[in-house]
Amino acid sequence: MPRTIITTQVAIMGAGPAGLMLSHLLAKASIESTVIEVRSHKDISETVRAGILEHGTVNMLVDSGVSDRVLRDGDRHDGIELRFNGESHRVDFKDLVGESVWLYPQTDVFLDLAARRKADGGDVRYGVTDTTVHDLEGKPKAWFTDAEGVEFEIQADFLVGADGSRSHCRFQIPEASRKWYFHEYPFAWFGILAEAPRSADELIYANSANGFALISQRTETVQRMYFQCDPKENVAEWDDDRIWAEFRSRVNGNGFELKEGPVIDKMVLPFRSFVHTPMRHGNLFLAGDAAHTVPPTGAKGLNLAIHDVKMLFEGLDTHYNSGSDHLLDSFSDRALERVWKAQQFSYWMTTMLHTPADADDFSRARQLGELNSVVSSRHGMAYLAEAYTGWPGHA
Repeated sequence: MPRTIITTQVAIMGAGPAGLMLSHLLAKASIESTVIEVRSHKDISETVRAGILEHGTVNMLVDSGVSDRVLRDGDRHDGIELRFNGESHRVDFKDLVGESVWLYPQTDVFLDLAARRKADGGDVRYGVTDTTVHDLEGKPKAWFTDAEGVEFEIQADFLVGADGSRSHCRFQIPEASRKWYFHEYPFAWFGILAEAPRSADELIYANSANGFALISQRTETVQRMYFQCDPKENVAEWDDDRIWAEFRSRVNGNGFELKEGPVIDKMVLPFRSFVHTPMRHGNLFLAGDAAHTVPPTGAKGLNLAIHDVKMLFEGLDTHYNSGSDHLLDSFSDRALERVWKAQQFSYWMTTMLHTPADADDFSRARQLGELNSVVSSRHGMAYLAEAYTGWPGHA
């Protein structure tokens, strides 16, 4: 049986937030797209991911008509706390840079986007298999088999690889035409979901001699928290008592105590930094985790993906509606400029807050000096606040 042909202007591999947001923006500009995704809608909606959104990401969700649910159900945070030596120091985003972030799970971003694409009649196909891409330097094609076993070929003007950190598209770029930058950190995060009240109204980033801890929130009754661990840590060896003892050793003190409860989920998250350059090859463009990943300390991953998509949409819109390719031709360089700023910020936050297993007395004292330098300087806190809430140019 010959493949069924689908013709469209933009083929998008990946129906996570990046792929769906691009498809949504293209539809608003009357540009056709088809999105294919190997995971099911259910699988994506049940994948627990980070949930700090920069103000520019929130603006895109609301202003483009995806949904205003983030404003109704999300929690606006006007700052964070840096905690070290048993004392908390608030970094006031509103005062320092006039911006905020929103605590809103990535799964909810996906659900909002998926619902909008469905309501608008978007061509999004979940649960596909046998995906391959072809003719990237000419008129790109994507082959796949849908959930019913029917074989298709998408013929498009452009192909976008928004297919995540295990990207198929990324590997189709010839080795001679790409360069990879990779850094693996010597620690991971032990993450939990716990049935407990909130311990704080905003995120707490805690540095201690026993290692880092992050106290975050999820709902009024379920909280998400992390502590630094060995990447080879076995979650099965950690019962609730041992987990809470570890958190207490890193966070409690000077009158502050965590609110504890039953642990309902636990996992180990490895830390990696990765950048693929360039983010374009022929008529293939990469976006989001397909092109770059950052450690979660700086809350940049999803926000970088959405910014990639914003820039890519502007280039495609200009190509189709004014005939200029200037923005498409400069997409990779412009996107990578922000990617490297985010890599630097994430690396800085990670190394400043985490305690290496082999840290000597000098390393610990120097690290505390660095933290004191930040919290004792309005300029130091303003740098952190601007980077955390999102640099200008996103909204």
